[in-house]
Amino acid sequence: MQHAFRGSKRLFAFFSSCALISFAVFAASGSAHVVAKHGHHHSGHHHGRHHGNRGHHGNGGVSITSQSWGSTGGINPQNANLYTLRNSHGMTVNITNFGGVVQSIWVPDNRGGTKDVALGFPKLTDYVQDFEQGAEQTSFPLPGGSGDTYFGAIIGRYANRIANASFNLNNQTYTLDANNGTNTLHGGFLGWNTAVWSASPSPGRGFASLTLTNSFPAGEGCFLPITKTCTGFPAPVTATVVYTLTNDNQLKIAYKAVNTSSSDATVINLTNHTYFNLGGEASGTVDHQLLQINANQYQPVNTNLIPTGPTPGAEAFANVAGTAYDFRHLHPIGENLRNTTLPDGGGQPFPQLVIAHGYDNNWVLNGSGYRQVSTALDPKTGIVLRTLTDQPGVQFYSGNFLVGDLQGTSGHVYRQTDGFTLETQHYPDAPHHIGDAQWPSVVLNAGGTFTSQTAYAFSTAGGHDHGHHRH
Repeated sequence: MQHAFRGSKRLFAFFSSCALISFAVFAASGSAHVVAKHGHHHSGHHHGRHHGNRGHHGNGGVSITSQSWGSTGGINPQNANLYTLRNSHGMTVNITNFGGVVQSIWVPDNRGGTKDVALGFPKLTDYVQDFEQGAEQTSFPLPGGSGDTYFGAIIGRYANRIANASFNLNNQTYTLDANNGTNTLHGGFLGWNTAVWSASPSPGRGFASLTLTNSFPAGEGCFLPITKTCTGFPAPVTATVVYTLTNDNQLKIAYKAVNTSSSDATVINLTNHTYFNLGGEASGTVDHQLLQINANQYQPVNTNLIPTGPTPGAEAFANVAGTAYDFRHLHPIGENLRNTTLPDGGGQPFPQLVIAHGYDNNWVLNGSGYRQVSTALDPKTGIVLRTLTDQPGVQFYSGNFLVGDLQGTSGHVYRQTDGFTLETQHYPDAPHHIGDAQWPSVVLNAGGTFTSQTAYAFSTAGGHDHGHHRH
């Protein structure tokens, strides 16, 4: 058991010995399945504005309802809705079709209540002002703040960074917005997180889904009022993202992108940018929360936050053993977050933790196909988050650039390490490594289809357990 809970004995005072044994087996088994029992909602918890909504009720105790959430305003004003997916086992998810944002995720805790475990904003206009501040050349809410957070959003056409805001594909150079220093980040100034998507609710037996669709033209990723001269991404793409809430407390995300060009290839990398705090939104730092990532290697970055190497002294894929990036076994996120005395394989003039202000790297996931890739746990609330995906990498980000200027859904401000992301993905800057066998391909050929699946599965451990584990 010690190998699975290295360096964290004091944190497990919250659990009985039986719960410890059960969870140790659970953490070691990538195929463990969680079944949640009935959860209890405290009447004081607010899980979205449900009264007067048009309902789409599913079978098996899962429903989806909707309401108008107002006008986006901003660069391209449109009306948006807020959708509430709710099951009979204590889980409620609010999603808006603006940017496909997951606005809140309420799940049972180990004391018979529920917690919202996602960071977010209370109003639609907050998201719009946050996401569009680069394109508008303004600061939200004040200068010198956190910058664009991408809270809960669908990220495309290319998630993560592309160096030098350009890439070469089939002997053609494409130039993009440099919206993150010299890099293109998350698709440019107006990525998929800034679009209003067409939405279609669909209830089923034991689940409810929200299908979001949109079409993106060739040339997106080039916002001419700022970038002036750029080509944008090649080829038009039709995208579908399906959010599904199941009765066993999983939020599943299915991505599909179709290159509708008859001649041009493009690049694609899709993810979701939800910030998690398993102690509850605005409950403070996640330093004490435990994390395990099934990865033997990670990708160090240079001072522009682009993966290094292979260059002298730098490793493109560094072994996590002996570094602060070793999350092969559950241990507190903050255990080595401030420890720059350990080697990191980056070969940079500054330690990796200094360059990124914390964790903000791609972990190279073990295995292939759809599998469990990480486990996270808050010892106090007992809330467990398992991440499952078919993607080759995950960007673990420790909320490094939250600086206390953003007021979240509960009215409290967010500070550094108040949340973390697990962004399942292909590798950052992969368009500069096309044809390299170590870098899974991100090329989507003309007429081709890209699909991927990710799930965030919730359960509880210790206390008034809402779930049990089958092995």
